Amino acid sequence: MSGSTTTAAAGSASTRSSAGTADLVVFDGVTKTYGNGFTALAPVDLTIGAGEVLSVVGPSGCGKTTLLRMAAGLSSATTGTVHRATERTSYVFQDPTLLAWRSVQANTELVARIRGVPRAERRRAATEALDLVGLSHVAGSLPRELSGGMKMRVSLARALASDPELMLMDEPFAALDEFTRDRLSDELLRLWRERGFGVMFITHSIREAVKIGHRVVVMAKGPGRVATVVDSPSPPSADPAARRDEAALDALAREIAATLATA
Repeated sequence: MSGSTTTAAAGSASTRSSAGTADLVVFDGVTKTYGNGFTALAPVDLTIGAGEVLSVVGPSGCGKTTLLRMAAGLSSATTGTVHRATERTSYVFQDPTLLAWRSVQANTELVARIRGVPRAERRRAATEALDLVGLSHVAGSLPRELSGGMKMRVSLARALASDPELMLMDEPFAALDEFTRDRLSDELLRLWRERGFGVMFITHSIREAVKIGHRVVVMAKGPGRVATVVDSPSPPSADPAARRDEAALDALAREIAATLATA
């Protein structure tokens, strides 16, 4: 989609993506008010671009998950419009949500099975996805035999098996230790380079948001709103050997922390 550029708060970047040649999701004046009268979102204008990693950070109750559910088509706007240009969307939750009695292979095939994908096709896609996340060797294992990080990689494999254009991720690494969380952030960026999908990544961690995002959406509550959208000064590159400016990323993290403290 094309159109004029809309700017967010002073000092921020555009709410419109420049990462890809098309927009996968466009939030156009979107609000959300629940039946009890609680307004979860004030008007939001935002895009998720093709091939873009969009980080969303903010305090609890600011509407991050509400935006994600709208992007997935799981929740409707009260006013405004959510334009979705793709149905090839995968959702990754904070909990891996694996079925305890099914093998890693069967869990990875599960979404495709529910969608009625033929057995041979879903098996091939799941096997390829497990190979991508480095878990082929545990395809026959049960979830209880895996570490927390491995379970989340199975969840990633299950999402990848659907060959998504857009990955919607709701604090997927929040329950993990910092070391594992860092490794999985690196893993996500590697998969992004290999597959080229867009990502909307919800997190409470400013450091994580800055590390993986081409743009960082900073949200505030009362009601939920976009306080600012900031372009990364050293975004993830398609070239895995590209060096990133860690000092610039640290400065961005401090800027975001200051924005959250006053929003």
